[in-house]
Amino acid sequence: MQGGVTQFVYTPRMCTLAVYVRQFADTPLVVAANRDEFFARPATSPELLVAEPRIVGGRDLRAGGTWLGISARGVVAGLLNRRTEDAPDPSKRSRGILLLEVLACPSAEAACRFLEQIDGDQYNAFNLLVADAHGAWAVQNKAGAMHLVALDTGVHLISNLDINDPTCPKIARSHRLFAAAGETFAGDGDRARFRGGLQAILSDHTTAFDPRLPDALGAICVHTPTFGTRCSSLIFATSEGGGTRWDHWFADGPPCTASYAPALTP
Repeated sequence: MQGGVTQFVYTPRMCTLAVYVRQFADTPLVVAANRDEFFARPATSPELLVAEPRIVGGRDLRAGGTWLGISARGVVAGLLNRRTEDAPDPSKRSRGILLLEVLACPSAEAACRFLEQIDGDQYNAFNLLVADAHGAWAVQNKAGAMHLVALDTGVHLISNLDINDPTCPKIARSHRLFAAAGETFAGDGDRARFRGGLQAILSDHTTAFDPRLPDALGAICVHTPTFGTRCSSLIFATSEGGGTRWDHWFADGPPCTASYAPALTP
């Protein structure tokens, strides 16, 4: 500790994920996320990851898992590394493979029951979103124990600290921006405008000062020579005919320069 602030020896992948839970009529779930990763780690754009149950998402070509996916069973899940003082242990099980197992569950509630039985020591620390049209949870693996937080109506921010953590300047600043964009969409229902607003937030290069991080990592859209925002995703779950319709947009690159295009859905 220095000056009351933990000095993290290891700076893990940041990533930013915003989730709107039951805030909009007929649209019970919206996810907006940037994936920050080392450029040397190969990955694909969204593709078919599992045939049964059908799961789509980007594939991490090093470990074989995913960081964000949607299943035909109506579950969406996203994985973020959790900030720790130590580098990840490569001998531990892949968190991306765990996410595929979460996505195979019949519902988000069932996925939570599955995660409650997981031995957190098998994995490096992580934060995980699991949600469907009926509910959403943030699951945090910290100190080898699973902590589940039910997300109430509204917008929530997940990065590499606690859910909606006010001590993270990036979360504190971006929460206000995401909340304002959601309020506008709730009022006018204009999806194209909302997507544009989300892209603008996810493209933000403003550095939020955080003494625990190198300055470049304090922005939502990250650019460094070896590491940065590799891609960005927007996912809408719409209630339709007693089921859920997924709308999925993917930017293959940082959203400040890459355009979103329709991506594979389950």
